[in-house]
Amino acid sequence: MITFQFTVRPDQADPHGFDMGDMVVTGDLGTADSSGHVPDRGMMIYLSVVGLLDALLPFLRSDTRSLTYSGADTSFKLVVRRARGGLSVADENGVIARTTAAELASAVLRAAEELGRSLPRQDPVASDWETVLTAFRPLVPDGDGPRAGR
Repeated sequence: MITFQFTVRPDQADPHGFDMGDMVVTGDLGTADSSGHVPDRGMMIYLSVVGLLDALLPFLRSDTRSLTYSGADTSFKLVVRRARGGLSVADENGVIARTTAAELASAVLRAAEELGRSLPRQDPVASDWETVLTAFRPLVPDGDGPRAGR
């Protein structure tokens, strides 16, 4: 089991693609959370999610053994590795989840589509957002996760 949660930090101006936010990844073995650290690990959340999806696309379509992901403007990192029977997802403290490619893709897409509802369509980041979501959706098996954009 793995879940992703992407949130925009409160008390910012009108929503825009450069908003600061946090990423929480929860699995059976632990949680990776960008919030509550010193130094701060908050990130430009929309750009970070675009980067995560953009990095996962070729990784999940290939036999590459590992992927190291860093959010935009943060030291928050995730490492995804191919393991016997699936994938492992880890942060600097160790493995937080063992999962399948389909479950990982579904969890990331679900959280991204939820966050994307708050990104204004006219925002400069919106075109990158829609492009990467459109490219990523085919990785999620039919019936897993929402299909609607924003």
